Amino acid sequence: MMNCNMSYRHSMSLALLCAIVGTSAAISIASPVSFAGADDQVQIPTSASDFFMPGTQPNTDSLAFEPIQASNNCSYCHGDYDLQVAPFDSWVVSMMGQSARDPVWHAALAIANQDVNLSGELCIRCHAPGAWLGGRSSTGDLSQFGPEDFDGITCHFCHRTVNRTAGDLSAVGYPGNNDLTPDPEILAALAADGLLPDAALSNATYIVDPQDVRRGPFDDVPMNFHGGPELIHSPYHSTGAMCGTCHDVSTPTYTKLPNGQLVLNAIGQPHPTMNKNDMFPEQRTYSEWLKSTFASEGVSFPDNRFGGNHPTGVMKSCQDCHMPDQQGGGCVFYDGDPKTERPNVPQHSFAGANTWVLRAVRTQMGEDADYYGLTTERVDDSIARSIQMLRDASDMELTQVGGSLVVRIINQAGHKLPTGYPEGRRVWINVKFLDDAGIQVAERGAYDYATATLTSADTKVYHSRQTISDEIAAATHLPQGTQMHLALSNVIEFDNRIPPRGFTNAGFAEVGANPVGYTYADGQYWDDTSYAIPANATRAVVSFDFQTSSREYMEFLRDTAQNGSGLIAYNLWVLHGRSSPIHIDTRTIQLSPSNPADLNGDSLINGADLTLLLSNWGGTGQGDANSDGQINGSDLALVLANWTG
Repeated sequence: MMNCNMSYRHSMSLALLCAIVGTSAAISIASPVSFAGADDQVQIPTSASDFFMPGTQPNTDSLAFEPIQASNNCSYCHGDYDLQVAPFDSWVVSMMGQSARDPVWHAALAIANQDVNLSGELCIRCHAPGAWLGGRSSTGDLSQFGPEDFDGITCHFCHRTVNRTAGDLSAVGYPGNNDLTPDPEILAALAADGLLPDAALSNATYIVDPQDVRRGPFDDVPMNFHGGPELIHSPYHSTGAMCGTCHDVSTPTYTKLPNGQLVLNAIGQPHPTMNKNDMFPEQRTYSEWLKSTFASEGVSFPDNRFGGNHPTGVMKSCQDCHMPDQQGGGCVFYDGDPKTERPNVPQHSFAGANTWVLRAVRTQMGEDADYYGLTTERVDDSIARSIQMLRDASDMELTQVGGSLVVRIINQAGHKLPTGYPEGRRVWINVKFLDDAGIQVAERGAYDYATATLTSADTKVYHSRQTISDEIAAATHLPQGTQMHLALSNVIEFDNRIPPRGFTNAGFAEVGANPVGYTYADGQYWDDTSYAIPANATRAVVSFDFQTSSREYMEFLRDTAQNGSGLIAYNLWVLHGRSSPIHIDTRTIQLSPSNPADLNGDSLINGADLTLLLSNWGGTGQGDANSDGQINGSDLALVLANWTG
């Protein structure tokens, strides 16, 4: 037990936590919370060797590797002059900037370490690269972090990264960087030590300049105010490859067999090939983009969604959508002067799909939030950008076909919809059928905001479900088919997320991103869902709803993380609206009367309708001719009474 006058590490006081929990009494956050399988679960006894990956390695010698600096060093020149343009102002309230303060990640990290010893170090490589490079993550948790490590993915880290896709080191000028000093020397040194990563970007196999030499996408910066050598012009920083090292995530404790099965490696050994395609594909956002039309040709949107990408309008790289061009100065000295302003300053917002965690981080930080740059105005701006990003990512079309409403969802993003972290993230179709008086007569995909409960059986929910194999269940004493234990998952049981333009089944299978338990044709970047129209419905209001963190996932974190971090994350989730769904598309359609017995909408009531009814007998949905929520004899009678043959 801890008293409420004690402090919680890094800026959440227990008094504040008590307020979140809703009690002034002492609360338990130190002892394990009971969860299914906890009493006899067996941890996979891995070591640091099991998670070894190539690339720049941790180094505590500040002369051999200059430490990654905290981002407040950048705020003096790159912040506080324009909320939309100043790089610091949008970065500090991005999930990139708060990746190491994210309370949901803290809980997931704790569970990963519980399940697979030291597996959290692999997570830290991406979420807090400064801590990892500085040798402060050897325990796999946050216990060795200094205050600056909670800055997450910092300015200094990104702008010291080296083009790791250089290829032939003997080439005169390799792709992606037109300045040959000092990158070839850095890559050659890694190659000599057997640490140069292969071309399959994944798992934070980044390369960082050991010296404080900074890189950026512009070749005409008139002066380097940062000290040291000149800035290096790095077109690499404008390519998707810059993002790929952390936005394809693979579990290196598993190796893929020729039959596709993923089995646990020998304990205490690195992955035998180090190739992400031989590991479990936990996330494949970068590969999804790489296999899309966005990466190969680019996509132009007449409505300039995603920011429009001055001046061409073609959205091609990750940065085009997630760092849209702004008019202004890259630093305070150049802003406001027409001679030095640019039309293409990349907004460092990295807008994505997280709609509530920034407010939770601000709550955790308490009085420190404003000092670290998480002002209310900046946080609100950031969440608004994420919501707009979500709304730009899809379109919805409604049509009536006989007695059915057909909802088409079109994926306008450069990756799956939704993409990224598989746990708790989902999007679904909600349909409200109304009568002439505007009274709701039926609803599909209903969501209870008070309990955060989704009724999913009668609608389409797009998501990925990852589980453990029977072999891992036996080894860990967890139930077969266990979900949400991310470090243990080695089976993609289901994935119906909508692919992007340019999708092919072969291409996505090649990178471990193929649909599972669902079918999309080559080239298909949309999906249709049919809903039987109730007899007295004359209008339908349809919304496409996104949720960052489901109740089921947050309850799992609460009940499973034994260090109390899951309880903290859960209570912050409750405090900030239970990750209330966002309506990313909303449409209304007037419905024409049709014979409810015409189940397939072909204007005939015949054997096809009878077959459809009988194939769904005892269930719900298509075949429910009288819209009473059951497919039974009453529906059969209605079909037979209206038979046209």
